[in-house]
Amino acid sequence: MTETLTALPAPAWFAHPGARTWTCPPAPADVHGFHASLPGYAPTPLTELPSLAAELKVGRVFVKDESCRLGLPAFKALGASWAVHRTLAERAGSQEAGGPVTLVTATDGNHGRAVARMARLLGQRAHVFVPEGVHPAATAAIAAEEARVTKVAGNYDEAVRQAADAVAATPAAVLVQDTAWPGYERIPGWIVEGYATLFAEIDTQLAAVDAGFPDLVAVPVGVGSLAQAAVTHYRSRPAGAAALLSVEPDSAAGVLASLTRQAHVTVTTGATTMTGLNCGTPSTLAWPYLRDGLDAAIAVTDADSARAADDLAALGVPSGPCGAASLAGVRAALTGDGAAARRTTLALGPASTLVLLSTEGTAANPHHVQNPS
Repeated sequence: MTETLTALPAPAWFAHPGARTWTCPPAPADVHGFHASLPGYAPTPLTELPSLAAELKVGRVFVKDESCRLGLPAFKALGASWAVHRTLAERAGSQEAGGPVTLVTATDGNHGRAVARMARLLGQRAHVFVPEGVHPAATAAIAAEEARVTKVAGNYDEAVRQAADAVAATPAAVLVQDTAWPGYERIPGWIVEGYATLFAEIDTQLAAVDAGFPDLVAVPVGVGSLAQAAVTHYRSRPAGAAALLSVEPDSAAGVLASLTRQAHVTVTTGATTMTGLNCGTPSTLAWPYLRDGLDAAIAVTDADSARAADDLAALGVPSGPCGAASLAGVRAALTGDGAAARRTTLALGPASTLVLLSTEGTAANPHHVQNPS
């Protein structure tokens, strides 16, 4: 049963020392091949930043730069494209085939734009529900994809509810949502599968620079779908693989609260510049993977994220507040009071290799304005 909590104060930390012994099946093998067949596909950069390695007292630090993914400024196109492909293929083989389909979703920005882009490219319709707090420029970018946009007087969870209600009342409509709940898990599962391409690219890119296997991967978390994909990728390998760290805003730390309680809970969210992570309820599909497969979770402030975004920009990686949360989270975990114990928990040493997922560019989040300094 879902329980409502207030947001956790920062800094907040949870560790699960046994996570690397947990295993699960891998993602489907054909996902990467599907993405590679799309026009404009190319692996996104994996950029090594030695100055961050020196700051964090580790061997090597790489940032996976998702500022341009299939022509959009965030990683979400991977999940949306695979899920829409699977949805339309299934409908084409059923009695539901016919005229255009309306693809409906709720979004904090990037997922909705990705669904709208896929609908436009494939001759379908899109209807996107946008909660309060999403920047007007992000909403305008969704509308520019020829989607119908409905603004919701409420938070992300309310936008999801309204999107689901709209599908029930709309002929030839399909909900393409990147969070799951009991009775709605197949399409969110396809979205998670789509993210497997990102991790397959990282494997190839690390091997190309003799970096081997990462010792830590830091993942920004909203409802937890990308983190579920990370767990699936790294926990479908032999035990002893990468440590996985989830990072959330301190005002919307639903995964951290759930891990702390060891139960699926909802937090009451507050305002944050990390709008794409402003989600109070973890996906029910993701939750078992996060509970059993994450090594640690941490919450960061907007100020932490803004500083990280500015620092990444100075190093040549364009990152919005959500993408920069991974650096903010690693800094919070590996420096300051208690850092030595947290490093031990994560099994990190001076030769360790870290991979930080920067999930969006600055164009994806107009809230971010770099410090003039």
